[in-house]
Amino acid sequence: MAEPTFLVPDWPAPSGVRAAVTLRASEVSAGPYASFNLGEHVGDDAQRVAENRARLRQRLGLPGAPVWLTQVHGTRVVELHGTERGPPEADGAVTSQCGVVLAVLTSDCLPVLACRRDGQRIGVFHAGWRGLLAGILEAGMAAMEASPDEVLIYLGPAIGPDRFEVGAELREAFAAHDPAAQDCFRPGRDGRWLADIYALARQRLSRAGVPAAAISGGGCCTVTETERFFSYRRDGRCGRMATLIWREEGG
Repeated sequence: MAEPTFLVPDWPAPSGVRAAVTLRASEVSAGPYASFNLGEHVGDDAQRVAENRARLRQRLGLPGAPVWLTQVHGTRVVELHGTERGPPEADGAVTSQCGVVLAVLTSDCLPVLACRRDGQRIGVFHAGWRGLLAGILEAGMAAMEASPDEVLIYLGPAIGPDRFEVGAELREAFAAHDPAAQDCFRPGRDGRWLADIYALARQRLSRAGVPAAAISGGGCCTVTETERFFSYRRDGRCGRMATLIWREEGG
């Protein structure tokens, strides 16, 4: 049996809102990028990446090509209309238009999907620790143009809490923003800490007003689930998965 190509988010998104996360198997890249690498910037053969992107659109039946971002671990969120020329430099995107496919690329960083409960506005955000600390999720919630209790969230695959080893300075930086963030870290080896990026994201979203019951996902580990996910922390040179969301016509 062929390996599955996509993970379908398990969240209560309204009718007309579609989303998917790509898995690493089943397509054409080779070596450390085997085989469904969608990142152009990681050293993979450009033709293979182009073929993978074409297959992505075909297999999901996307209404258009995804609007890829130039991600810089920042907090800029852009409004997309499907008429953009070249990838915008941003770490989040939102739209209210049907047929515009939003996407972020990750290996260990946290991809976050958002939609309004009425299904009329969607977003996707790239939330590594730098972006989380700087406020990418707060910027994303503001861009959703809705009361936070009207937003649904899905936390996609990221490095798990048993593998995200960080220095004490990172724990201190998060705690300086919110002392409760200390609870998202536990002691690791040699004075280092294990960070729970999912818990940090939930905490940031909660402070922004999103109810805990509106947040789904957050149970994967890109480092340990070697057959399903690329991981920079595990492998160094590797491909990238895509997390996508779009609105269908009539939804």
